[in-house]
Amino acid sequence: MHIAHYFLLIDTMARMSLRADSSKYFLGYIWWILEPLLYVAVFYVVFSVILDARREDFLVFLMCGKLAFIWFSKSVNQGANSIVASRGLIGKINVPKTLFPLAVVHEGLYKQAAVFLLLFIVLYVYGYQPSASWAWLLPVMAVNYLMIVACALVGACMVCLVRDFSMVISLGMMFLLFTSGIFWDVRALGDPAMTELVLNVNPLAFMLDAYRQILMYHTAPDGLHLLLVALGCGVLALCMVALMRRGSQFLALRALSS
Repeated sequence: MHIAHYFLLIDTMARMSLRADSSKYFLGYIWWILEPLLYVAVFYVVFSVILDARREDFLVFLMCGKLAFIWFSKSVNQGANSIVASRGLIGKINVPKTLFPLAVVHEGLYKQAAVFLLLFIVLYVYGYQPSASWAWLLPVMAVNYLMIVACALVGACMVCLVRDFSMVISLGMMFLLFTSGIFWDVRALGDPAMTELVLNVNPLAFMLDAYRQILMYHTAPDGLHLLLVALGCGVLALCMVALMRRGSQFLALRALSS
């Protein structure tokens, strides 16, 4: 398959899935932004209203972290289960197995574009004006997307091999939810060494912090750190693509037998 046709097919599959998904619900496309808003509302009530989070900008702080995390968690979860979920098609036609997780990730990108637009509107309403540092949003989003691609490909392979791995991914997302600084500030730990440890060990925590530094504090993220994350995710993604191409038939048999 030609590379241009390959990416066109990914985009077509993503668009078809978007239309099919929106037709299932009365509110249709509105759920793209309503669902993440409801997640943010739950966290805001718990941590700001009930637990009395003592920071005036907590809503914006929470949205910058939670909306990006939802993009990562949903895309990786759905991408990891995409090959097994498409086993009916896989049993009828031989196609690259990478199509399925990449189409799911691309579908998530379309949804996240609407979510980011909403975030920008909220930031403007709360007085956060665009600045030169906002130019960093494009590379940060690109690396975020690359991270999702790499994790979704790894997850898709593992779920094909061992179906129970889908439960491990869900538990892993719960772990990341509490350790990536979504409702607490990584830079408020008190110990600079601990802050650096969290940002270095957890790439997702670094990405969420980068969004906040850019959007809320008009500060450029650590460019070298961002580059290292991009290189690591890029190498992992390329390795997984090569592995899935070589083991295409094996993955198909595993998906059909699950």
